[in-house]
Amino acid sequence: MKVPIIFEDEHLLVVNKPAGLLTVPDRYDPGIGNLVHYLGTRYGDPILPVHRLDRPTSGVVVVARTPAAHKELNRQFREREVDKIYHALVEGVPAAEEAEIDEPIGPNPGKSGQMMVTARGKYALTLYKVMEPIGDQFSLVGVQIFTGRTHQIRVHLAYIGHPLVVDPFYGKRTEFMLSEIKGRKYRLGKHTHEERPLLNRVPLHAHRLAFTHPATGERMSFEAERPKDMRAVLNQLRKLVGGG
Repeated sequence: MKVPIIFEDEHLLVVNKPAGLLTVPDRYDPGIGNLVHYLGTRYGDPILPVHRLDRPTSGVVVVARTPAAHKELNRQFREREVDKIYHALVEGVPAAEEAEIDEPIGPNPGKSGQMMVTARGKYALTLYKVMEPIGDQFSLVGVQIFTGRTHQIRVHLAYIGHPLVVDPFYGKRTEFMLSEIKGRKYRLGKHTHEERPLLNRVPLHAHRLAFTHPATGERMSFEAERPKDMRAVLNQLRKLVGGG
């Protein structure tokens, strides 16, 4: 799996993590491919992770290459000095074009591995803005998070009634089929016997990351284009639902 490098110097690396790749080694199966191992093989140690994206989430990730850079970047994340902007494809169109979601998040006691909005949870703050409504069925939203709770964006968007279009934990689909929006007009290809999903992962992409360089003090901002699968779904929805 190829990992595009956005920026590199002796202090840090900024990369565009593909969907499906773990950021750090799995605690139960460290042999599974992951970003830290990939970069370590390419650049040598140390590769010191500062934050992580969920396995199905794509986008901008920064890792440190020295203990000093690691310490300073960790401080910036901890003290919320880092700007984190995501793009998400969600169900429906939120009534408010832009709003804050200030609701605590904690583990769901009834579902292992899942999170939920709960008074017993930890403080979590999300700001969203509708970037593009697609008919009244879907929308592309920009999301800024000021905290880093597990599944924060997915939980908060589902909480306000607009889960990601594909989300096995918090939404209604495990995959998105073109036939769902084409209906009776959908036809399999001549040599195709079974429909393949247009999207089979959560459509969440870390679009922009901004922080202060740990050695130079320069404020830096990096962006990554939405991946091919999200672009393909958006194009189809614009044509078939949004009238584009």
